[in-house]
Amino acid sequence: MEVEVKLRLPDPESHQRLSDLLSPFLAETLIQENVFFDTPTSALAAANSALRLRFYNLDSRSVLSLKSKPKLSRGISQVEELEEPIDPSLARSFVTEPSGLLELRNDSLIMQRVRGDFGVNELICLGGFKNVRGVYEWKGLKLELDESVYDFGVSYEIECESKEPERDKKLIEELLKENGIDFKYSDINKFAVFLSGKLPT
Repeated sequence: MEVEVKLRLPDPESHQRLSDLLSPFLAETLIQENVFFDTPTSALAAANSALRLRFYNLDSRSVLSLKSKPKLSRGISQVEELEEPIDPSLARSFVTEPSGLLELRNDSLIMQRVRGDFGVNELICLGGFKNVRGVYEWKGLKLELDESVYDFGVSYEIECESKEPERDKKLIEELLKENGIDFKYSDINKFAVFLSGKLPT
């Protein structure tokens, strides 16, 4: 189970202010491309699941993931997640030939589950979005500041994977409030934003 604090920032100015504030703690910047897959009848989405390929920094590495049963309440996200590294050139081929993913079933626990638990025997590529992620080591936390670029606009969010989400959410809220940076609790995850075709309000 992945548990994260997720707080949404309202505009690029808030994102830039927080980025400037955290700049002494910057560990790395990641350029991510997220591509999603489902059946023609949206069987995975209907089962509250998402199959994703994520490419990092111009295909330097890639990861296949299956996320299921997401819950998001008052800025705290919980989701069942499986992840597997995958060769970037092979992963890139699946964007144009999604059926190749199904052929991984002997080498991939994720694809075994997709075929077995969800009965999937056909996949299509849904497209996706890009994300610029600043990763910061701050007060013992790993903060991830995201600028997510969709075809229909850009959204901004700060995330933090956590074993004590209420405590860590309070720390992040205090940082934002003390520096006059507006925020809201995220109430929809990035995949749901992508599917909706509109930015959260």
